[in-house]
Amino acid sequence: MHIAVLMLALMTLPGPAWADAAKPIKLVVLGDSLSAGLGLSAPDAFPAKLKKALQTKGIEIDMTNAGVSGDTASGGRDRLDWSVPEGTEGVIVELGANDAMRGIDPDLTRAALADIVQRLKARKIAVMLCGMLAPPNFGADYGARFNSIYPELAKRFDVPLYPFFLDGVAADAKLNQADGIHPTAAGVDIIVDKMLPTVEAFVRTIGEQRR
Repeated sequence: MHIAVLMLALMTLPGPAWADAAKPIKLVVLGDSLSAGLGLSAPDAFPAKLKKALQTKGIEIDMTNAGVSGDTASGGRDRLDWSVPEGTEGVIVELGANDAMRGIDPDLTRAALADIVQRLKARKIAVMLCGMLAPPNFGADYGARFNSIYPELAKRFDVPLYPFFLDGVAADAKLNQADGIHPTAAGVDIIVDKMLPTVEAFVRTIGEQRR
């Protein structure tokens, strides 16, 4: 009887694979002010709310907010190594909004984002891209060139893409701060809600690859 109880106890102890799978997944959001949470309290910033939403799905996350206000895609590339520490398992890249607002040559933005993805993949870090759309004031040609960046890179590098970070929030005065650019806390809630299925699939894939 005692031997049976002991065997049952040993069988239910977590093995190395299960113990590893239970560890929080280490994510970094590499972005600009949209993810940094400009104008918001820290708990209302996108990474914090995304972490909370994933936890409600039973996914434990060690989340790092590596958003820097004013950053372009090139700026994110230049600080990549120290923004994404060793041990990171996945990076959500949210860059390009400032490039579009400043009319930066889309070829430069594309090259910087491609470099970010390549360097992360070389480090065996999973990547998810968040797309951005150009404002109409630079014309249709610029918009077409810029807007094609994210789908093209996602296809080239075989990484998941959320097509437009501000989907459901952009140009809605009720969901943006006074500048009309940065989401309110309620706006962030909508972004997280819309993006959650894509992120959930992304992090579950990371968890499965641990085994």
